[in-house]
Amino acid sequence: MRTPIIQFGTSRFLQAHALSFLQTGRPLGEAPHVTVVQTTDDPARRNRLEALAAPQGYRVEIKGIEGGETVDRAEQVQVVKRRLAFSADYAALERIVATEARWIVSNTADRGFDPQPADSLPRPDPAQSYPAKLYHLLAARHLAGGGALTILPTELVARNGDVLRARVMDIAREQGADASLVDALSQHLWVNSLVDRIVSQELQPAGAVAEPYALWAIEDQPGLSMPETHPAIQIMPDLEPIQRLKLHVLNLGHTTLVDLWQQAGKRETYVREAMSGPLAGELLAIYQAEVLAGFAARGMGDQARDYLAVTLDRFANPFLDHRLSDIEGNHASKISHRVTDFLGWSGLTPDQAPRLHALSAKGA
Repeated sequence: MRTPIIQFGTSRFLQAHALSFLQTGRPLGEAPHVTVVQTTDDPARRNRLEALAAPQGYRVEIKGIEGGETVDRAEQVQVVKRRLAFSADYAALERIVATEARWIVSNTADRGFDPQPADSLPRPDPAQSYPAKLYHLLAARHLAGGGALTILPTELVARNGDVLRARVMDIAREQGADASLVDALSQHLWVNSLVDRIVSQELQPAGAVAEPYALWAIEDQPGLSMPETHPAIQIMPDLEPIQRLKLHVLNLGHTTLVDLWQQAGKRETYVREAMSGPLAGELLAIYQAEVLAGFAARGMGDQARDYLAVTLDRFANPFLDHRLSDIEGNHASKISHRVTDFLGWSGLTPDQAPRLHALSAKGA
């Protein structure tokens, strides 16, 4: 058995996103079998890792409203054929990356790319950042004579493929990599992508509940190939428009709603509850007076208005238990990326967007 796809991360998001698409799409070539890698030593995730590769697979429940119709269906995802822990199974992981891999997918959380002290170690270590772990695996592939891979990060980082490539190349220089290895690293396809799906609840020991809406937008480049086709996988010449819409309509809306919820005393538990009460009116006022104005200033007013309508339906999805407390995590960092960056991009002044500027100040 070969697993041409290696996935770093076991999150419920990837379970209901990339892995779900690989299960339900149309393969282009060999079967889209996956090895999933737990990148940390967290023992609490071991049961999840085991369940992902169970012969019967794991369950993804899709619930919501799509095209005015109620959606309530389940998928059994069975594409995961191996599960490995980075530290305990490193020798097997190195062999699989060196000899089987064609695609590498990752989702290592908001700070997964951040440098760590252990990155300077000359050998792979579980305390290293994901780029450092990836560097050592790609170096082993080069020594084994392996060719170029397609590397597909899904982390919520703007131009995530470019950022990951730059970080891996920095580590190569810090490690004193020779010219042939540096050249080999540059030959991989480092793909910029953007992902979008609300995955509101995990199932035990593995599985998730997600909305029908799903997107994996991938920036085209020469030589790009994917393991399969799927309606949610869209190859685009430029990710900038959809990146701005997702980050500054959907994500900004989530962060703004959390701020309003905090100010109101955290009475609601779920996004859908907040969207059926007074917080929804406050959020809509900010959207209409400030967010749409910012997009209009950049010539994207119509696109933003259409995307907002879909976003509000997604927020109000009566089937999803999307906890506001989950969105609250890393709140200051999210304000910076979602709100402050929007104000800089749109050029809106404090007079034009007073509430967003006040929120931005909380993330400083």
